Amino acid sequence: AATSSDEEDDSDSSTKPIRSEKKKNPASLFQTGGDPPKEKKSKKKVPPKGAESEEETPETLQKNSNKKGKAKKSKKKEERPPSPVIEVDNLEEFVLQPAPQGVTVKCRVTRDKRGMDRGLYPTYYLHLDNDKKVFLLAGRKRKKSKTSNYLISIDPTDLSRGGDNFIGKLRSNLMGTRFTVFDNGANPDRANADWSNVRQELSAVVYETNVLGFKGPRKMTVIIPGMNADCERVPIRPRNDNDGLLMRWQNRNMDNVIELHNKAPVWNDETQSYVLNFHGRVTHASVKNFQIVHSSDPDYIVMQFGRVADDAFTMDYNYPLCAVQAFAIALSSFDGKLACE
Repeated sequence: AATSSDEEDDSDSSTKPIRSEKKKNPASLFQTGGDPPKEKKSKKKVPPKGAESEEETPETLQKNSNKKGKAKKSKKKEERPPSPVIEVDNLEEFVLQPAPQGVTVKCRVTRDKRGMDRGLYPTYYLHLDNDKKVFLLAGRKRKKSKTSNYLISIDPTDLSRGGDNFIGKLRSNLMGTRFTVFDNGANPDRANADWSNVRQELSAVVYETNVLGFKGPRKMTVIIPGMNADCERVPIRPRNDNDGLLMRWQNRNMDNVIELHNKAPVWNDETQSYVLNFHGRVTHASVKNFQIVHSSDPDYIVMQFGRVADDAFTMDYNYPLCAVQAFAIALSSFDGKLACE
């Protein structure tokens, strides 16, 4: 299987942040028309609170990443810079609100396979990758489900569908090639009069079928709701299966919808493998390693995910993604996809 590793070109890594800095504000890539008329009254549950304190740091962060690029050959320990200081006052609010603009939220995913059935149904935990190791989310595959179905919770010990800590879910099609991410809203069957309690679709992921890896590395398409002028996510609340993100994307009905892709890795003759530049954040080659970008600015990494140990991975995300979206996209890459390997 083709792999992506952290092999990188030193001269290249120090210039990338500067190059993307000179371009127009990346936030404009994700802005769409705004809320559909029906949604305007219902204020979003997750105002972008907390962005003020963090927005002072982007310049220093860029400088640090430039230095790191140049100092690549120095000690290994300094290669994975931790997340900037991020205050998580209200966990439910934080994991659903977009990352502050200019700040990369750096996280760590750990996979726990212990226990009788953990090999088949491991639990995944998401923490901030900093000194405090703040817990953000936990996810686990449901057992009695016809398709892959992951519950996402804000409590590491409560992964039940009916509990107060249920925050979202990831559901696949029968083939395991298409995934949809929902928040914790109600099923459309239980909608109230103005539809404001119905679950939102936060993201969809499409894996191109690639039997036995003959077409080279994995190809992913990620579909997310666009952002309005206030930098808030446009609510996508499908009334039926034909109105969701996947169907809109398939029918090229891209109003208030943004399409992203994984960055194509480059073949490296020296290592005889496909490689991506993770700027020191990924240390192990794996078919699961990926970076998500917008085709209009491939230097702006919306999200990156990669292996650093057998059961540990780094997951970094930027505006406009929130933690639930990024974690669910990462979970989709763990799922066994026979048609994609």
